[in-house]
Amino acid sequence: MAMLGKRRTPARRRESTTAPSGDAAAPGLYIERLAHDGRGVARAANGKTVFVSGALPGERVEVAVHRERRRFDEAHVRQRLVSAPERVTPPCAYFDRCGGCDLQHMDIAAQREHKRRVVSELLARQGIEAPGEVGLIAGADVGYRRRARLGVKRDGEGGVHLGFRARGSDQLVDIVGCMVLTPVLAALLAPLRELLATLDVPRHVGHLELLLDDHAMPVVVVRQLREVSEDSERWRRFGEHHGVAVAQLQGREQPQLHWLGAAPTLAVRVQGAAHGVTLALAPGDFVQVNAEINQRLIDTARAWLAPTPRMRLLDLFAGIGNFSLALAGEVSAVTAVEGSQTMVERLRANADANALPAVTAVQADLSAPDARLEALLAEHDTLILDPPRDGADALCRRLAQSQVAQVLYVSCDPASLARDAAHLVAGGLVLRRLAVADMFPHTAHLESLALFTRRDTAGDAGGTDHD
Repeated sequence: MAMLGKRRTPARRRESTTAPSGDAAAPGLYIERLAHDGRGVARAANGKTVFVSGALPGERVEVAVHRERRRFDEAHVRQRLVSAPERVTPPCAYFDRCGGCDLQHMDIAAQREHKRRVVSELLARQGIEAPGEVGLIAGADVGYRRRARLGVKRDGEGGVHLGFRARGSDQLVDIVGCMVLTPVLAALLAPLRELLATLDVPRHVGHLELLLDDHAMPVVVVRQLREVSEDSERWRRFGEHHGVAVAQLQGREQPQLHWLGAAPTLAVRVQGAAHGVTLALAPGDFVQVNAEINQRLIDTARAWLAPTPRMRLLDLFAGIGNFSLALAGEVSAVTAVEGSQTMVERLRANADANALPAVTAVQADLSAPDARLEALLAEHDTLILDPPRDGADALCRRLAQSQVAQVLYVSCDPASLARDAAHLVAGGLVLRRLAVADMFPHTAHLESLALFTRRDTAGDAGGTDHD
């Protein structure tokens, strides 16, 4: 899950009970605000910043410091003295241990307001002002996750554990349910645990990947470090009994995918302006975990970009065609670029299967813009950019020097978005629209959507926010 597996090095623990903020005579640390990662921020009596896990703005808490650094300390709550009005009872029984949904103690509306504030603050640090109120793209806050990775571990007593990492640790939290998984995937947790306990060699299972595509047949991919024929047969029977497609990713150095039974046809569906588009995929391909928010991202992209039959669209980090193919029927031509040749071939096949001849799929190293990419920038007037978490630093430096009229940046990390936005603005582009997409409710992780246009572009690119 998003934000899972964060590890903090153990350090000497000490307790703190005083702070200069608020009422000086009151005990405990006063939480002034929420950091971008969802931790409370306070000032100790000596002026040192303290990041407090599980604390909310306006609260007073007594804390135990679990890590000391030169400029700040990291702590967790030992006792909460005053609670914030935004505090709610976490709906998940594993909240105090699981490292996944780290904002469940905060009202969902407050979570989303925090995420909007994070994007604005990070842009402001780069000297970029948000264009009015930051939009919000939100949907269901439970049952939304259609893919996940579950850890598997065997303990010293022979017990097998299945779940997500504990907060601040590499230990697994055993779970039998998960409120953010789709109900179909959540229902598999108990039988998966039962099966793991029967395996001859469970230590050869590294993790499990769960996926629910739009054909509604759940998929379980077993990371099998070494093949065990008897266990493979058990997995095959599990798939038949539960109506699950099961595959093993076998081997350590160069793992190979083997379906235990007939290989399914996996696909997700997105809606274009006039018709749906089916995107075939394979295990390991990137697909957004939240189908509802993904579709709303596509709808917002369409509203903001206002496609026309003359528009030439360049989609960088195009994946399996999520944006490219959804918009292809509305523009003159689409060029979709990916770093992986396998993904390029998948995207090309998806374009053919959906009868979209105007789509061209191209392989290129997007971390190092070259002459070929320069030519593509010169041939297109509109660009969609959907990079991984580390953003597109070199690409945005070059993009700022191009004549591309409008850039839609889809970001999964607000810090890299802010850095890259500074390059675009320095090159003459203007931030026209900005929205936060709550792709991962109950976590500090957020997606965002930003539209940049040239200063001489008429209007503000049209469209409305999807609030």
